[in-house]
Order: sequence, then structure tokens, then C-alpha cells
Amino acid sequence: MNLSSGSGARRPLEKVAAAMLHAWVVVVCTGLALSVLRAGQIAYHWPGDFHVPWSDIFSVLFQGGRFDLKAGATAGLLLFPLFAIAPGRAGWIAGAVTAILIFLSLINLHYFGFYKTPIDPIVFGFFEDDTKAIVKTIWSDFPVVLTLLTLTGLSAASIASSRWLYRRLNPLLVKPAHPAWMTVVGIALAFVLLVFSIKGTLRSIGLVRQNLTVTTSQFLNDMVPNGAIALLFAWDQREESQDLRDPLTGLHRMGFDSPFAAAKELGIQASDAESLRKAMYADGSGMTPAPRKKNLLFFQMESWSAEPFLYQSPAFDVLGRLEQTLPDACHFDNFDSAQGGTHPTLEAILFSTPITPLTTGKEGKKPLPWSVPLLMKQAGYETVFITSGRSGWRDMNRIMKTQGFDEIVDALTLQQVYPEAELGIWGVWDSYAFKYLEERLKQKNGGKPLFAFVMTMTNHPPYDLPPDYPRKKLDMAKWGGERNSEDLEKNLDTYRYATDLLGGFVQDVRSGPHYADTVIAATGDHNTRTFGVYATPERRYLVHQVPFVVWGKGLSCGSQPHAPASHRDMLPTLFPLVGVEGGYVNTGRNLLADTPGNTPLDAPRLSSYDGHARNAQGAWQLGNPDSFVCTPVKAGASCRFDAKDDAQERARLGLLDWFIRASLQSR
Repeated sequence: MNLSSGSGARRPLEKVAAAMLHAWVVVVCTGLALSVLRAGQIAYHWPGDFHVPWSDIFSVLFQGGRFDLKAGATAGLLLFPLFAIAPGRAGWIAGAVTAILIFLSLINLHYFGFYKTPIDPIVFGFFEDDTKAIVKTIWSDFPVVLTLLTLTGLSAASIASSRWLYRRLNPLLVKPAHPAWMTVVGIALAFVLLVFSIKGTLRSIGLVRQNLTVTTSQFLNDMVPNGAIALLFAWDQREESQDLRDPLTGLHRMGFDSPFAAAKELGIQASDAESLRKAMYADGSGMTPAPRKKNLLFFQMESWSAEPFLYQSPAFDVLGRLEQTLPDACHFDNFDSAQGGTHPTLEAILFSTPITPLTTGKEGKKPLPWSVPLLMKQAGYETVFITSGRSGWRDMNRIMKTQGFDEIVDALTLQQVYPEAELGIWGVWDSYAFKYLEERLKQKNGGKPLFAFVMTMTNHPPYDLPPDYPRKKLDMAKWGGERNSEDLEKNLDTYRYATDLLGGFVQDVRSGPHYADTVIAATGDHNTRTFGVYATPERRYLVHQVPFVVWGKGLSCGSQPHAPASHRDMLPTLFPLVGVEGGYVNTGRNLLADTPGNTPLDAPRLSSYDGHARNAQGAWQLGNPDSFVCTPVKAGASCRFDAKDDAQERARLGLLDWFIRASLQSR
């Protein structure tokens, strides 16, 4: 596939001109291919009840085209020296790069379908998680063959177009009438235009992440980046997060010059960095803790979305035995996850960190002083981490021991205890984790209180159920959400399985001897992938929602069960219940407080660690007024972006980021 036959005999200037032509052919043909893919991606993921003006769609296609031009121009500029050095291989090189860029955009298409976001830093978990299990899941749950056929067809069409375009334009470079100076000027102009295309604008700052927002629809904005651009932004975000040398990194990203400026926004008084760090810890003042320490059994439920709770009925029984426990529980039903992935949320809950991954590198080899399991251990608790998955995932078998868990119980441990347990792609069935903890609690006879952190796994692709667990017939007419996913019903089956197990566990504990001395809490790590893209404004507030439910004898649920809250509020809520007084990072507010405080830290709103925020009126991306979308169930005359709310939430997130970085530097 030699696009430059005979070029070896050309003069050096003509070789450079031919190489520049090759570069621009890559720009044009790759840009067109990526734009076609974007249009296909919009159509592929388009929600059935979603309506926007055509002008919004044109804005997305235009802005996306600019990013496609940027990706193609970057490739063209990088390949330009190769085209000049090896003109005989130029066609093959251009074809390979075109195929790679198309492949990245196809990955981005399916990544959005699963994570509801363009490629983000979670993508690097492909290499950090159980890669073999991920590959099996991709093969079983995604249209791999169709994707490869699309890749082959679009790449072949793009390469054929490149050959045709090059052959049509190449003769223009070697016309005898062209003087050398004209060729030089043409090369220089083409080079300038190539650089300009990479920058994408005449302004001093080129196309950046902020330029991905072109409409008020997050769904359409997520269609703007192609795969290469999304991967680049994800890499930059990860590198920024992992570079812990500058403690001001997160503060600067949130728009603050110093931690004291952020603290002032929140009404926190501190004279120096050390006193400010100390002010970030809860000191126990103003709390009314339990008279004696209680067992704390905490469940991080895989993909436990809040939406199915909205449609629960006898004909659509998706909660199982859990429904019978809710009247006596504190159910916070306006609650968001801290992050969009299992491991980021795990670190957010246990280590109070917006920086992730934090513990998989060198920082996880020493105990974090603010680690929740370490705090519980120091408070006199027996600490155990239980998962139905394999604990080698993300080095949890090492990290969790270092960070304060006395014992790690995983799929292999459960298989030893229960020989009938079969290992699947991700581990054993969740029932064995619940069974183990129930038996462990029954064996307690005095001694230390128990802190158990349980991470379930079954409600995860490929959405299989144990052969002996009967599927519950659901009247799908009662499902009020989106129906685009082919796996919706299978996912609802595994969702019900895990939720039913949790309900059965709670019922058994409530009827046992330890209920008076036990608090049970459960939340989801992130929303369920198959439940839709939440593109319409009236559904947007659901995109990050997960349940947070607390059970305990004599609980008083206070006045905040329906107020906006998130994972950052769990520790201040749970620790006073079990008798732990202070010592943990004060990330949020006590949702069970009889009279919520009136400081900015007690405001009924949330900001998750990935940058989205909500109050009673609507949702937005921090620092982006144009992203504000009203929540229809609460919308009223005052439904608008509140700059003060935004500033305080940026201050909270920036200050927490600074606390983690500064504390790590002082260890």
C-alpha cells in the first residue's frame, strides 16, 4: 500500500512536500472517520424519550469535529518526520494510525454505554484489575464481532480514501512550473495550519477539557470527545491526581490559591497549615455517641442503584426481603456515590480521599493515619474485610491489612469454609459472604466489638445467578426508567438477588441476640450501568444516586432522609451511632442529627469527588454555571445556579484534596 511510489528519486524538497501531503491526508481522512463515528455514537446511545433542538446536535458535531481535527493533526505532525524518512512506508504507517484512532473511538463508544461517561481515569483499571476477568466480561457482554467489523470497514474506507486523495493531489507537487520558493512557502503554510489545527483556536489557550461543554445536555456534551481526546484527558487527569508533590494541585483546580482561602469560604478558622489539618478531623464535640461501642456491619453493594426503589411493587418486586426491613430503617433516598467506580468509591469511603487510586502505589505500603479500619482498630474493634471477589484485585489482600484490617476474607477463603462454593469470573456468589458474616456474628460472645466491611460482587456483568436461586418474574411494564440495554432484565435479576440477600441478613440479625449492640449500614458503590444514560433533564438527578440505608435498634431518623447527601456524610452519621468519638476526617454532616447545623459544612447539598454537585434545586458540574440542570421534583421559582453554593462545594473538595496531599507529605 505504497502511496508515494517513485518518491525515492525526488529531490529532498519534494520529499518534504510529499510527507506534508501525507500528514494532511491523515488529518482529513481520520477527521472524517471520527466524525462519522460520533454521529453513529449519538444515534447508538440516543435515549428514546430524549428531545433537543437540532442546533444543539449541530453544536456537538461541530465541536466534536474540531477535536477530531486536533487528533488527526497531532497524528499528522508526529508522523511527518517518518513520512519524510520512509516515504515507501508512508501508506502503511498512515493506515495503522488511522485504525488505532478509530479503534479508540469505538472503545469510547462502548465505554460510555457502560460507565455513562467518555473514557476517564477508571479505564486504567483494565491493567490494574483482574484483566482476564475483564476480557471475559467484554467478550460475553459487548458486541465484539460487530465492533471489529465496524473497525475493519471504517478503517478500510478511510485508508482507501487516503490513497485516492493522495493520488489526486500528489501530481500537483511535482509540476515543473512550481519554483522552489513556492514549494517552501506551501510547506511552511501547511505546517502552520497543522499546528493551528492542533491548537484548534485563535485564542491564547487551545482546545481543553472545558471546551467539551457546548450544550446544557450532559449526554450531548459527552458525545463531543473522540476516543483519543478522551484518553488524553483521562491520562492528564490521572497524572495530575497521582502527582502528590504539590499539595495545592486540587485547590488550584477548584479555583483557590491557598487552603486558607478555601477554609475561609467554609467558615473554618486556622492560623497555619498544621492547625488547619487538625481542624479537618472530627473531635467528637457536639456529638452524643452511643453509651457503649456497637458492632458496625457495613456493606458496599456492587452497582446498587437507587432507581429500582422508585418502582418497587408486588408486581415488580426488585427488593425482595429488604422491603420488609425498610419501615424500621433510616433510608436516605436522595443520596449520591462519591465516585463512578468500585475501587475509587472504596477508597473514598475507607480513606476519605478524592485522589484515586491512592493506595495501590507506594502510599498504600504505610498506614494512612486517617484510615477508617485503622481508626476502628485503635478504638478497640476487631476489624475484618469480607468480599465475595478475589482479594488480589487491586492488591487488596496487602493494602487492607496495612490499613488496619485484622483479617481479609475473600472468595478463596469462603471456598475453603464452604467447599460447595464455585469460583466464577469475579469470585463466589454473594450468598457466601452474607452467610460467613452471619455465622461470624453468632459466634461472638462478648469481647471486642466487630467492624466488618463487606464488598459484594454478583450484581456485575455478565449478570449470572446461582443455579439454585429462582429468578423472580417482574412485570417490566412497571419499570419507569430507560430500556435501551439488552441486559436490563438480567441486571434486575442480579440486583434483586443481592438486595434480597441483604434483606435476609438484616432480618436474621434483627431476630438474633446481637441486634441491640449492632448497627448495619449499606450503600452502593455506583449507579447500575444498564439503567440508562439519564439524558433528559427530569432524570439527570438520578445519574449518580445510590441508596444509603441504616438499621439499628431505636434509631431516630431525624429530618434529613430526603435531603441531598452523599458518601462523604456516612462517617459523621455512623460513628456517633456506634460510640466512636472523633478521630476521623470530617468530610460531611451527621444525617441523623436532631437539629442540623447552620454552617456551610452542614448545608443540605453534596459534591461528589468526581466534580458533580447537587442541591435541593438542581445539579451541576463544579465551576461550570452552564451545566446547571433543575431537578423537576424540586424545581421552583428559585431554580438557578447558586454561585455561593458552588464556591463552598469547590472549597470543600479542594480542601479535602489538600488535606490528603499535605498529610502524606508530612508522614
